[in-house]
Amino acid sequence: MKLPKSARTMLRRTPIGPLGVAGGPVLLEIDIARGVQEAPAASPVEVVRARHTPILRTLVEHLRKATTDTDVAGLIAGIGPGALTVSQSEELRSAVQDFRAAGKVAIAWSPSFGEMSAGTTGYHLATAFDEIWLQPSGGLGLVGYHAEAPFARGALERLGVEPQMSRRHEYKSATEIFDRHEMSEPNAEMTQRLLDSITESVVADIAGGRGIEEAAVRSAIDAGPLTADEALARNLIDHIGYRDGAYAAAQERIGAAEPTLRFVERHGSNRIESLVGDVVRMPVGVGGKQVIGVIQASGPILLGRGGSGLSAGPVVASEQLGAALRSAGRDDNVRAVVLRIDSPGGSNVASDAIRREIQLVRRRKPVIASMASVAASGGYYLAMPCTAIVANATTITGSIGVLAGKQVLRGGLERIGINRATLASGPYAAMFSSNQGFSEAEWALLDRWLDEVYAGFTAKAAADRSLPVEDLRAVARGRVWSGADAAERGLVDQLGGFEAALAEACRRSGVGVEDVSVRAIPKPSPLQLLKPMDSTDAVEATAGFGGGHEGILGGVAEGPAVWRALLASVREIVGLPYAGVLSLPPIRIADVLP
Repeated sequence: MKLPKSARTMLRRTPIGPLGVAGGPVLLEIDIARGVQEAPAASPVEVVRARHTPILRTLVEHLRKATTDTDVAGLIAGIGPGALTVSQSEELRSAVQDFRAAGKVAIAWSPSFGEMSAGTTGYHLATAFDEIWLQPSGGLGLVGYHAEAPFARGALERLGVEPQMSRRHEYKSATEIFDRHEMSEPNAEMTQRLLDSITESVVADIAGGRGIEEAAVRSAIDAGPLTADEALARNLIDHIGYRDGAYAAAQERIGAAEPTLRFVERHGSNRIESLVGDVVRMPVGVGGKQVIGVIQASGPILLGRGGSGLSAGPVVASEQLGAALRSAGRDDNVRAVVLRIDSPGGSNVASDAIRREIQLVRRRKPVIASMASVAASGGYYLAMPCTAIVANATTITGSIGVLAGKQVLRGGLERIGINRATLASGPYAAMFSSNQGFSEAEWALLDRWLDEVYAGFTAKAAADRSLPVEDLRAVARGRVWSGADAAERGLVDQLGGFEAALAEACRRSGVGVEDVSVRAIPKPSPLQLLKPMDSTDAVEATAGFGGGHEGILGGVAEGPAVWRALLASVREIVGLPYAGVLSLPPIRIADVLP
């Protein structure tokens, strides 16, 4: 992307690197209240919308570089009520701990870790710092995690919509949104274990960070939200004070009354890189010849190019990701690939097509899967053929199962005076029409197809993971696992974040971590999409605006506009997520109340 001359002049005049007030040490800042993005923006609209939201990988990378930057004296983090997943907290904690290990000051402050509500994840991050400051009127909502799942069967019945769904197997609970009024026992068992496993990891991290026993952390959780005084008495924080007190303490610790303040993601980046994410490491003398390629797979998995919706969120489109993988495979300078996955799944066919592309790249170089907050169902399908799988302890993964079905709208349409006639040229041509239910023959065909997809999914997973099929199927059945539990069951090779995956890619490709350039493939450039493509292997084919997608409400696209709008409203009200054949059960895990 070539910038106008005026813009290029501005960038040349913009300080790049640890420059600021001449001669003053740099105090880096993290503002969690702004939230954290997993992936760079995929469209011009997203660039504008997320222009003040840092990218997780950039934060981690810049903290890593700051450990050896003599101009950087310390780090201070404002931890407010931002949207931070516990998996993202894990990765940031690791980077902060490395920063501290280099002998640098790190202070966290918060107006409140939840205001008479939950704030476990924010506090989890804060415990990686030297000191924790809490505002006098604030509190510590160290209460653990809860899960919520919507059940819309009652609403669909009132609308006259009949859900007809089938799944493989009992833990593949995504269909329960539509065909149950409440959570099933297998779903409750799975979800409770997921919550317990995540809490176990968080408790261990907090205890280690604060130098206290895990029993003391559990006691605090059992006590409910704590006042600032109570948190101080339990040695869960270090100081009670306001923002100015925390900043004054940081200045005193680094020995500078007026340090240069700079956001972590802006330190070492120009303005454009701050917007699109600069996953680039170029050590002096290497010249970019030893490259580790990073490919992002964020969002639901779709077949094809994923549409062209300018306002849609990120998607994993099979053609785009396949082109990126082929590009990385052909490039002899790329020694290994890190595939960063943050996806709840989606299309079975798309997932299988991407799996094939990963296998082809593996014939030439290592491909390391780095699981972010979620890599389940189709998301796990992308991870399983990789050379190695690295996940955080709290990553939601697994969900090896399958589901399919439709919503029959005929009764609801008749209630509002609409009757549709259905004609077909073959016995199964109208099988997925929302105007009629499945016949016995159609149910038999659907069940046979689901059995084949499930058998194929589990057989491929067993082969990819070098496990006996029966052992793999014992941990499949659509069950969701935490990263820690998945590692114990052979579904994950190593616990850690992106940096751990990068180190594994370097190890397997025979190069040192400090001797490589890390390059995003493709380098985010939304305007590149405006150029026509010469072929499906063109650079332009590797990136996209994302696009809209239909959910699991089969047949909605066929209905009248008024009916589609009504069902869309129901989806919005009850929070029905996107779902595909290989999709994560729609369980919302959070440490904040809705």
